[in-house]
Amino acid sequence: MKKDLIIVESPAKAKTISKFLQNKYNIKASMGHVRDLPQKSFGIDITDKFIPKYVTDPGKKKIISELKKAAENADRIYLASDHDREGEAIAWHLVHVLEKETEKKQVHRIIFNEITKKAIQQAMDNPGDIDMQKVNSQQARRMLDRIVGYNISPLLWKIITKNLSAGRVQSVALRIICEREEEIINFIPKEYWNIDAVLYKDKLLPFKAAFQKWNGKKMDISTKKDAGEILEHIKNKNFILTNIKEATRNIHPSPSYITSTLQQDAARLLNYSAKRTMQIAQQLYEGIDIGGETTGLITYMRTDSLRISNEALNSCRKLVAERFGKSKLNPKTRVYKNKSSAQDAHEAIRPTDPFKTPESINNYLSKEQMKLYTLIWQKFVATQMIPVTLQSKNLEIMIGNAQFGAIGNTILEKGFTEAFPHTKVILGENIDSGYKKDDKLESEKIDALQLFTKPPNRFSEAMLIKELESKGIGRPSTYAAITNTIMVRKYVVLKTKKFFPTELGLTVNKFLVSHFDDFFNISFTAKMENSLDKVEYGEVEWHTLLHDYYNSMQDLIKKLDFKEAKKSVTEKTDIICEKCGSEMVIKWGRNGKFLACSNFPKCKNIKNYSKDDSGKIIIRVPEKLEEKCPKCGRELIIKNGRFGRFISCPNYPKCKFTKPFTLGIKCPECKDGEITEKRNKKGKYFYSCTNYPECKFISNNKPVKLSCPSCGYYYLEERTSKAKGNFKKCPKCGEEIF
Repeated sequence: MKKDLIIVESPAKAKTISKFLQNKYNIKASMGHVRDLPQKSFGIDITDKFIPKYVTDPGKKKIISELKKAAENADRIYLASDHDREGEAIAWHLVHVLEKETEKKQVHRIIFNEITKKAIQQAMDNPGDIDMQKVNSQQARRMLDRIVGYNISPLLWKIITKNLSAGRVQSVALRIICEREEEIINFIPKEYWNIDAVLYKDKLLPFKAAFQKWNGKKMDISTKKDAGEILEHIKNKNFILTNIKEATRNIHPSPSYITSTLQQDAARLLNYSAKRTMQIAQQLYEGIDIGGETTGLITYMRTDSLRISNEALNSCRKLVAERFGKSKLNPKTRVYKNKSSAQDAHEAIRPTDPFKTPESINNYLSKEQMKLYTLIWQKFVATQMIPVTLQSKNLEIMIGNAQFGAIGNTILEKGFTEAFPHTKVILGENIDSGYKKDDKLESEKIDALQLFTKPPNRFSEAMLIKELESKGIGRPSTYAAITNTIMVRKYVVLKTKKFFPTELGLTVNKFLVSHFDDFFNISFTAKMENSLDKVEYGEVEWHTLLHDYYNSMQDLIKKLDFKEAKKSVTEKTDIICEKCGSEMVIKWGRNGKFLACSNFPKCKNIKNYSKDDSGKIIIRVPEKLEEKCPKCGRELIIKNGRFGRFISCPNYPKCKFTKPFTLGIKCPECKDGEITEKRNKKGKYFYSCTNYPECKFISNNKPVKLSCPSCGYYYLEERTSKAKGNFKKCPKCGEEIF
């Protein structure tokens, strides 16, 4: 019996949808994109309206074959990829890959914002067509990224070192981090002073008041002298409480999460990276088995929309009334509007059913899923609750010509914080109700404190995402990828949860800003994001956008002076080359920085080096061996190479003798070769046999030339664990030596 075919992106999504449709459809997963631009060529015809030359993913041959068979046996095909640009493009690529199998058959596009039985059934009842404007927007983004990668990355290889990359958006994120680092380095602290007084009357609770004005005008105290003059002026004078301003004010709940705010709160409250947050959210979206019923628990998680459906709002308000009481329900339905007037197909991130409370489904979720779902549920429910109400007191206190002030807040109504307790409410001073206007106050103590302005904070991942969003750079689907890419490329490192640019990152940024500022600045990138949005809305023609971008970039590349660019990323030193007398310079290589003769290529003298705490260059002297070179008779040395240490003739390149650096331990498998130290592409060490590939011995644990005290085996392995620390273990009997 023929079954209509539904194609989704993931097996988890397929499993959830299949249960809703009672196995009446054949549901297959494409596992994401099935076509893309080729990996080893540019893949864009710049002479013919920038037409892309797509190729099928070689790793998807089996999947495509299964999809074709399923399509042949179906009368109707429903494309159910995600409801965004990437999802639309995936659906479009599937149509092309399955062109023969779908000929003369009905092909429909179905979209849904949540994976629930009702949403899926509505989508099946109202199929549509592929939105080509969305597809074109995705194609334009993909091709712009390819244009940058294929035109700018090779320049980085020629001028700095190989295997570097530039990205249309990632390079701007790097620039933001580098410029913040520059601000921090160049920051000059400024002195300022605070004067605080602890005041009281009779047995009333004391409170702290801060100096604010002098002769009725705001005054910043910048020196010790100024602070001293104020202290001298108020000496032996009375503090008079001249005014008490009382008012009630409300704090309203913020909107339900969008992608960026979810990533920020998940980082702040749960310590999750943006990438991990999106992985967990994907699981909650695609479906969780709740007591035998698999259903999506949250709406689509890649969104910048604040909109909530009327049905969801009504359901939320019903839950608030039942769970927290009608007194906690905001009188009017609270609706949030987007800043942008762009088309709004998505909703904010919310629970698909608020009555699936966190505690009711706790047993079905992992700890990570539970924490993130709870956060999303709390945030959504809070939007329909009454505000927090504060009773505010603002005290004005005079002493001579000096005015002090104190602010205190008392919570009258907890409001929405009963659902979302993570909102910070600043209370200030606890001011007793017994204080009255014209009270004479006594001082318990008066302090003048010297302080200095601090440099701006480095960006955490959440702070960087917030900065990108505020500047209009990137979109919900790209934030996690942007931060992950600059870390993978080793342009930045994350220390104490803050981004620090590496030397490599600073060098790459310096080159890009110096020569391609027109393309890698905030305002241009934001405008380009806006233009790509306009492609989606049919306001901009994508071929024209690509044409203008490409030609402008080519004009800048033609102006690039390669010699001057190389000089700009080369650091001079006062070290003299012992071979030719020229100045040594610091250059970039595959393994980082090294010293090279400025007379290259005539003189090819190079050296490894390090720097001490003061920044002084220390040349690393190669370790000499007593063994002589069999070709020229000189003492052999140990060198560091791309894949680890090796033994070499010091007379290289005239004498090219080399051999593996071994640990002096026989291979336990072939008994003929020796164990050698190697380093993989990611820089991690491993240990293998010198007879590779004939001998396949490999180990991630470093062998040590020590006999096992228990069984006498001829070597041990270095091990480490959180619980045990560093120790050695016998690979034969398992004995652990601490």
